[in-house]
Amino acid sequence: MFSRVECKNMNSVRKPPTQKAIVLLGIGHTNAHVMKQWADRPIAHCDLICISPFPVATYSGMLPGTLGEQFTEEEMQIDLRAMADQAGATLIIAKSTSIDLDTNQIHFSDHVPVSFDVLSIGVGSMPAGWNEHESPLIVPTKPMQTFLRRLSERIDCVDDSKGTNKRVAIVGGGVASIEIALCLHEHLRKQDRLDRVQLDLFSRSPSVSDELNAKSQETILRLLAARNIQTHFNSAVTEIGDDSLTTNEGVTLPFDAVVWATGAAPPTILHQTQLDTDDRGFVATSETLQSLSHQHVFSVGDAGTIVRNPAPKAGVTAVRQSPILWHNLRAFVAETPLKRFRSRKTFLKILNTGDGKGLLDYGWFSFHASWCWTLKTWIDRRFIRQFPSP
Repeated sequence: MFSRVECKNMNSVRKPPTQKAIVLLGIGHTNAHVMKQWADRPIAHCDLICISPFPVATYSGMLPGTLGEQFTEEEMQIDLRAMADQAGATLIIAKSTSIDLDTNQIHFSDHVPVSFDVLSIGVGSMPAGWNEHESPLIVPTKPMQTFLRRLSERIDCVDDSKGTNKRVAIVGGGVASIEIALCLHEHLRKQDRLDRVQLDLFSRSPSVSDELNAKSQETILRLLAARNIQTHFNSAVTEIGDDSLTTNEGVTLPFDAVVWATGAAPPTILHQTQLDTDDRGFVATSETLQSLSHQHVFSVGDAGTIVRNPAPKAGVTAVRQSPILWHNLRAFVAETPLKRFRSRKTFLKILNTGDGKGLLDYGWFSFHASWCWTLKTWIDRRFIRQFPSP
């Protein structure tokens, strides 16, 4: 087993010759499930090494509610140190920079290389396009572990002596950006700051959340209007300066903060591998969640794309992949048959609208009611209770 005491003199972290090293790179929903299962049923003759840039994982389903002060920050977090201790695993808190598949090593900016025999990549995604702009205004929603602090610091650092209202833009027209906009409104209401902060939503699409049905979209538009959140459709943000943003229509507007909550794009580390990728840069996998080019590498959640039957880049996909990944890691080591993950295009969605209600969307069903929020809260708390909290 690896020692939890790190040695500065080591050239690399290596496994004993009789053991295989299974490495979890990034501890999102799917890889966290592996840590949980390992505590009860460790894979024989294998060591588990878990790598994360943070000592906690954040449950994405509760992030908007935490912003809206419906949950505490600790309630949406998973304590990775406690999980590693329970599993008898080695936890490395470091930022990975590249994956070398010639030597089967992960490299870091602040740690010695880590060797692996089997690798599960669960590094999630970043909001698309956020790094195309260099501006102090931008607050990307990921990494989620630091989002609330970064947003608060950005809004609070604006000089109040100007005597004008602060203005915050939310960029992105999908479910994530809608929840952020509505729950940020609730946060400002609870802070008695609504009269001093104006919220604007920018979407390159002609409406909101095209993954939802028409009735749900109508409900969202009514909620945004009722809360005086200005909407800008068919408006792609093309430039962000030190105190303004410009759209594809040539319109320039002053802003104090820009929350970047667009669709999924691959993190930088996925550019630094020899793995086959899809046309967007995510790891291309089979239905067994294995890389098409390197069978000993799995990629799950947002980080992977099942080429033959792509699944939505959503938390529900990562959760549903959890038992498949756990079975397939065991099966790969034992050289027994692996299971296939079956993607679903339609699944239950419940948006947090920040007002003690939820917007439930499934197929052509759409309901906006307090019982939907109760159901969402029950689902979220049931999920997070599986893991230790800080």
